[in-house]
Amino acid sequence: MNILFYLAAIVAVISTLMVILEFNPVQALLYLVVSLLSIAVIFFLLGAPFAAALEVIIYAGAIMVLFVFVIMMLNLGPQSAEEERPQHPGRLWFGPFLLSAALLAELVFVLRGGGGAVLHEVSPEEVGMALFGPYLLGTELASMLLLSGLIGAWHLGRGFRSAHWSKAGEKEEGLL
Repeated sequence: MNILFYLAAIVAVISTLMVILEFNPVQALLYLVVSLLSIAVIFFLLGAPFAAALEVIIYAGAIMVLFVFVIMMLNLGPQSAEEERPQHPGRLWFGPFLLSAALLAELVFVLRGGGGAVLHEVSPEEVGMALFGPYLLGTELASMLLLSGLIGAWHLGRGFRSAHWSKAGEKEEGLL
């Protein structure tokens, strides 16, 4: 059980470092998805399958769609699309594929009964009580951080569009 936990933790650390070090935003998002999936595997190994499912559905699913939307909203035009086009498309997927394959192998091993017994399974009620009990401040701060990031990306995209794509140098009239 400890070996599996450490393997998932190593995958999480490596993929999170690659999110920070990667220049291509799409590839950084791929590494972020792998990082979030490895956190879900850690939750599953610790006996919290509900928290693992929430991690996959909410973070690796919904929040990643939000990030992809923000990247599309900050589209810098055809010139940046040409710069971001990879020279070797297979190389782009190699790192996230290896890390995801390690997580998949680990999860299949655990589901076949090779991971040992879980001492205590965490119920959905316990997760909710923790999130809206002692960790309420952290939960609210994370939601405000995501909201401020979305608003900041909207303002950046709006400013770029009005400065570069307006007709004859006119400023776009906005609601804010």
